[in-house]
Amino acid sequence: MSLASLWPALPWLGPLLGLTSFARRGPDLCKFPLASGRLVSVIVPARNEGATIETVMRSVLASAYQPLELLVVDDRSSDDTSAIVQRLAREDPRVRLVRGAELPAGWFGKQWACLQGYRVAQGELLVFTDADTTHGPELLGRAVGALEATGVQLLTVATRQHCATFWERVVMPQIWILLGFRYHPRTVSRARRPRDVIANGQFILFPRAAYEAIGTHEAVRGEVAEDLALAQRMVRSGGRMVMAHAEPLITTRMYHSLGHLVEGWSKNVYLGGRRTFPDEPVRRALVPVMLAGVMLFWLVPPILGLAGLCGLVQVGSWVFGAMALSAAFWMLVSLGMGIPRSTAWLIRSARWWASTSCSDRPAGARARWSGRVGCTTCGRGCPERSVTLDREPLCRDTAGDQAALRIDLEAKLHRAEIERHRISRDAGDGADHRGPSPL
Repeated sequence: MSLASLWPALPWLGPLLGLTSFARRGPDLCKFPLASGRLVSVIVPARNEGATIETVMRSVLASAYQPLELLVVDDRSSDDTSAIVQRLAREDPRVRLVRGAELPAGWFGKQWACLQGYRVAQGELLVFTDADTTHGPELLGRAVGALEATGVQLLTVATRQHCATFWERVVMPQIWILLGFRYHPRTVSRARRPRDVIANGQFILFPRAAYEAIGTHEAVRGEVAEDLALAQRMVRSGGRMVMAHAEPLITTRMYHSLGHLVEGWSKNVYLGGRRTFPDEPVRRALVPVMLAGVMLFWLVPPILGLAGLCGLVQVGSWVFGAMALSAAFWMLVSLGMGIPRSTAWLIRSARWWASTSCSDRPAGARARWSGRVGCTTCGRGCPERSVTLDREPLCRDTAGDQAALRIDLEAKLHRAEIERHRISRDAGDGADHRGPSPL
């Protein structure tokens, strides 16, 4: 086998080399000073979030930042979301339950819930965060510090994605690396064109005046990817934004099953992908072709390699070279996301990519933005009464005594991670040595 015979595999070397852009993380939220003093209203839209709402609430309330208020907007949940919020409100006067009104015509549920939270919020600064997040004690302080240091009108972050199940570990790296290449935080933070920016709806911080200036969530009430649309409106209006790495400070588990993964990402990848080219109708129309092209790019080597091993076709040595480069690429992406080595090689999932790329959700359809998992601890199968704690979902009966313990443990882990960053910066160049970050 000569080196010349491997040249057709060079295209698969490109993505691997592209990972070097993630070696030095920036902007890094941990490097900004801690701030305090301005009232922050943390707004959490919640619909049937009984499995996660206590976790996010306790993590926000454990924040080192002061002063803050926590507003949970219950979007007419059918589970015990409101009961959990009311119980925590009795424990902490900073908590307020906002009972959501009926959804108006032409609105998506999340935008309507966020708007209702804003209307009763008292803070000079507004944070919109999802119910499936867990905040570290320094997140709000660093975020406000970054907002003040940069003078921007919108701050959003790249979060750590907790991938616990097989399908999460297969699917999430594919999406996260696409977003990372398309919207690297450094690129977004320097962008001046709407097509080059995005916000992460898991955590968005606005000064109230800036949020009102772009029309609030009412201006994006019919958008599937409302976070993307908010960022584009901000830049189009002449505002500035920053996207910062905050993986040590905030964790998210977006989906718990293959069905939820396909449903959620079909919406965001296809319809949201078309929104990424707001002023370019030709490119917007070609988004499905682009997605199919990405899928085929990664599938060609293993398909040819399998056909060659089965004796169906004769293949050159470049095919196996391309497979090796592909495996190295996805292994590094997976390790950068904290996915165990045992499942990192399974990242390519042809069936999922096909179902996502071919899905065409009607533009007017209402997207479901909450899910549920059952209890794996008490064995009683209680999906309507579950709370996600640590790495496994626990039912209400077994979770109640452990909620405070988990928040305390997570606070210690976050502090340890931040201290590791500081030691790394003092010792050298301050780079994060965990591997390439997905964003």
